Amino acid sequence: MGDQLQENKFQKLTTEAVPKLICQLAIPTIISMLITSLYVMADTYFVGQIDTQSTAAVGVSFSVMSIVQAFGFFFGHGSGNYIARKLGAQEYETAGRMAATGFFLSFGFGIFIWLVGELFLEPICLGLGSTPTILPYSLRYLGTVLWGAPFMAASLTMNNQMRFQANAAYAMVGIASGALLNILLDPILIFTFDMGVAGAGLSTVISQMCSFSILLFMTRRGGNIRIEARNFKPTWELVKEIAYGGSPSLCRQGLSSIATILLNTAAGRYGDAAIAGMSIVTRICLFINSCIVGFGQGYQPVCGFNYGAKLFARVRKGFWFCVRSEAIFLCCMAILSYIFATDIVSWFRADDPEVIAIGAEALRWQVLPISLSAWTVSCNMTLQTIRQPARAITLAAARQGLFFIPLILTLPYLFGLKGVEMCQALADALSFLLAIPLMLPTLREWRG
Repeated sequence: MGDQLQENKFQKLTTEAVPKLICQLAIPTIISMLITSLYVMADTYFVGQIDTQSTAAVGVSFSVMSIVQAFGFFFGHGSGNYIARKLGAQEYETAGRMAATGFFLSFGFGIFIWLVGELFLEPICLGLGSTPTILPYSLRYLGTVLWGAPFMAASLTMNNQMRFQANAAYAMVGIASGALLNILLDPILIFTFDMGVAGAGLSTVISQMCSFSILLFMTRRGGNIRIEARNFKPTWELVKEIAYGGSPSLCRQGLSSIATILLNTAAGRYGDAAIAGMSIVTRICLFINSCIVGFGQGYQPVCGFNYGAKLFARVRKGFWFCVRSEAIFLCCMAILSYIFATDIVSWFRADDPEVIAIGAEALRWQVLPISLSAWTVSCNMTLQTIRQPARAITLAAARQGLFFIPLILTLPYLFGLKGVEMCQALADALSFLLAIPLMLPTLREWRG
């Protein structure tokens, strides 16, 4: 029965119209990505009703959450890319071994991050950019959130494995359930039980455990590859494939965490309001980018299956469809965000004019080149899926590593707070230029 479902899936992904396929797979994936970003958005919104220091503490702690996400995506994308190619080649047993390997390694790394984080909690909070006034709030929030690290990492791995199997709708159910629970629990624990910022952390942990349980159940539905302990046989070959397919994600998310730390440190020179304002803008842009990442992730199973089946014309068609669709969406978001920047930022911290002023200015800077990300994200996802690790890692490292880190270390000294606000916009533009020579050789190959 399982093999028949996989065969039907193979026929669908290699024969149906590419734009239709991508849209079908992208809708639940976009919803999953948006809901995932709501975890932090919800905490930022409700904590923003307390005070500026609590808002800043959530922003400071986001760097550690990014590290957990980095390993979840590393094992999820690494194993998922391999699973998609093996399903395209109709090698179902090998795909099953990879699914178990990715899941258990991800959960294990989540436990490691939790233990290290709790042992060195205060030094970590200080290293992340907490000021003396923010530190007590960071300790309470991050100390609680870390308990959910194993469940968060493993949930992201399962989510991506199902997505690469073209079962994004099942993944969406698990992610959505946890996020909605988080939104419901936040005001109850923060205000009704008077737990403050620690209540936001506890809400996140409970929600992540809920998502984990549902996703694990969903691996046994809809033709998904089951997570079986007996299939956990981490050979060097499988670990190497995870590293090849997942390194771009680990690099991108890891550098994002470092970039956030440096951003908080640079903003901290201008006070708690600057940290809070930049944290809010980071969440807003994360929410917008979730849409194009979700759309691109709807394209990845189509890319993986058809690349494995050597149907390169279909992969090329899917790539250009993604670039066009994402560019149109991002242009619309940029216009709206630029015009209504002040109103958008004020949703999160309405009673602090300084936070609103800093956040609105930073948001306008960041949305100016945002439509260029359509090309950059599509290139990165394609190179990652077709197993071009060197080029994929280079491009993944570009936005937050090669460009953002040098900019955040220099521009604030030249332009002050405005230098902090404009760094991400310049990094996005430079990443777009780098993606052109990295992707063109592959596009020429497929045309030939």
